[in-house]
Amino acid sequence: MWLSRTTLSELFRLALPMVVSQGALALMFFADRFFLSRISPVHVAAALGGGVSFWVCLCFFNGIAAYGNALVAQYFGRRELHKCPRVVSQGVILAVVAQPALVGLAWWLKDAFVWMGHAPEQVALERPYFLMLVAGGLFFLIKTVLASYFSGISRTRVVMIADVIGVLLNVPLSYALIFGRFGLPELGIVGAALGTVVAAVLTIGVYLLFYFNAIHAARFKVRESFRYAPGIMRRYLRLGLPSGLEVFIGMGTFNVFLLLFQSYGVTEGAAMAIVFNWDMLSFVPLMGLNIAIMGMIGRTVGAGDMSRTNEVIAAGFFIGGLYAAAMGVLFVVYREPLLLLFATPGQDFSPILAIGAPMMVGMATYVVADAFILVCSGVLRGAGDTQWLMVTSVTIHVVMLVLQILVISVWELGALTSWWVFVATLITNALIYLWRTFGSRWRAEERLARVMVE
Repeated sequence: MWLSRTTLSELFRLALPMVVSQGALALMFFADRFFLSRISPVHVAAALGGGVSFWVCLCFFNGIAAYGNALVAQYFGRRELHKCPRVVSQGVILAVVAQPALVGLAWWLKDAFVWMGHAPEQVALERPYFLMLVAGGLFFLIKTVLASYFSGISRTRVVMIADVIGVLLNVPLSYALIFGRFGLPELGIVGAALGTVVAAVLTIGVYLLFYFNAIHAARFKVRESFRYAPGIMRRYLRLGLPSGLEVFIGMGTFNVFLLLFQSYGVTEGAAMAIVFNWDMLSFVPLMGLNIAIMGMIGRTVGAGDMSRTNEVIAAGFFIGGLYAAAMGVLFVVYREPLLLLFATPGQDFSPILAIGAPMMVGMATYVVADAFILVCSGVLRGAGDTQWLMVTSVTIHVVMLVLQILVISVWELGALTSWWVFVATLITNALIYLWRTFGSRWRAEERLARVMVE
């Protein structure tokens, strides 16, 4: 039987801290948008547009950096412990090189909000929020490199501790910077972005305390790792570049869809921002499961022992499916109270509620598909099947974007039609990923041997 109690227990042990970690990050963005909703719905829509645009710029580089999890796990499974921190050094080098490119890309995209037809008052908020986050891009990338390292060596509790401490700073700091409390200046939406950047810097500091711990540093030979390692860098780029490109195209097409959807108007844009805020609280913790699965599969590949692969997959579907189903029921039953939580005091919320309620039902429809997508992608990334993921994901997202352009701009259909096309795309994506995961090509011995070549 594939569902092994031992494997289920191990995956749960590794995933739970990552779920808490990712959930804490989701709470951070949730809190920022909640605070901004106290000002106006335009601020909420601007935070979504500016925030997603930032992640589009960052995600290519962040996707490469995050692949350090699988690389570290593979070396850890092979018992080549001295190579694990060398992955960190290569990741930091890549992060430093990426920052100028990130700034250049952001400068070019800063007018995208205008191109998409957003209201002038929304653009005036989106742009500074977006640029402040970009200014701190290097810190987000280094944080990803360190988090991937500790995930790869099965120390997911370190990731949880660092991220929770970061959030505990971010929430009150963002509140103070948004509204001008505790002697700090009132910066509005820029304060929300600045609080997020400062929290990332603090989180890096927490990681470094664990990284340079004497026992850990001696076991992994950390002080000998501060150098360029061409073999490891080649693996990082060979396997990480497809992963980064996959995430970039996926996020890029999603962002264009989001910006196109917001062209329906402020009401539709605010409804989407609120719905995606709840979506993030369900989706982001599942990213913790994805990271844990990637690490477990990476260690089996490094050890040359694929016997437990099916047990890891079954455990992933059990945990992810159960969680997503529970969240789906919650979103359907309590859809209106969840939306009303973001109602701006003194303003008519009924138009946003009218479109947001059926969107919440659509979101409940695709949360299980999201869980399956993340389980499958964690398995395939951990095994180094990044090229297939890239080609497939890019194809699906480009087709989705073409359909959305037709629905929104050419055929001029309603906002809910566009939303249900988005839901159908995610379900299709899940079915294709399931087909690949239950196939045998990614498990072939010769392909796995190529994955480990430096």
